[in-house]
Amino acid sequence: MAWHENSPANGAVLEVEGLRAGYGPQTAVFDAELSLRRGEVVALMGHNGAGKTTTVKSIFGLVKPRGGTVRYEGSEVGGWRPRDSVAKGISFTPAEQFVFADLSVGDNLLLGSLSNRSEERRQARMEQVLDLFPILRERADQRAGTFSGGQQRMLSIGIALMSDPRLMLLDEPSLGLSPAVVDEILRTLRELANTESMTVLLIEQNMKYALEVADRVVIMHRGRTTLNATAEEMRRRGNWWDLF
Repeated sequence: MAWHENSPANGAVLEVEGLRAGYGPQTAVFDAELSLRRGEVVALMGHNGAGKTTTVKSIFGLVKPRGGTVRYEGSEVGGWRPRDSVAKGISFTPAEQFVFADLSVGDNLLLGSLSNRSEERRQARMEQVLDLFPILRERADQRAGTFSGGQQRMLSIGIALMSDPRLMLLDEPSLGLSPAVVDEILRTLRELANTESMTVLLIEQNMKYALEVADRVVIMHRGRTTLNATAEEMRRRGNWWDLF
């Protein structure tokens, strides 16, 4: 897939500078800094309450930033709505299961593909998702709301992939899944980054999983980004408790 023609010359797909965001009177993010290049996988890590999810929701349009800038492919997106983000090639998979409970598994996946205008790409992506999660093929006619939590998690990731995103945002993709399934998901994300230049920002609590797929790791602490290191630097470090 050719990269979007509006990508900045420096290759930065997503740039977050001095981001402030929160809910009601509470500020959860005071100073978040991120920069992701095309085809890069970055793991955003930190304790619960560090501001990771609020940061990602601000990028996608679910939370309106209170300060700073968020640029996607060179354009300021701080005022975008989620549907604008999807139309421009951004997907977001929340930590909680996000499926259309009253619809079939197959219809859930088809809804995820509505922003993908290429029928050939839709079919190819559908086969990829069904190969990744065979249970979705086996139970394509089953109502999504009858799935277990882990199965709904698989479906929610499948829905995101069906939109053929250029930037994929995932909040704890390993949540509720077996290690074997997590390994397969991470392998697929890495392959998409390598072969299609898809950019991935994932929130992950498990450093082992993060280092299997990420090019870089960004640490957040109390609403601020406090470390930006390559995966290799983190592997050499070996001990990470003091960072959190």
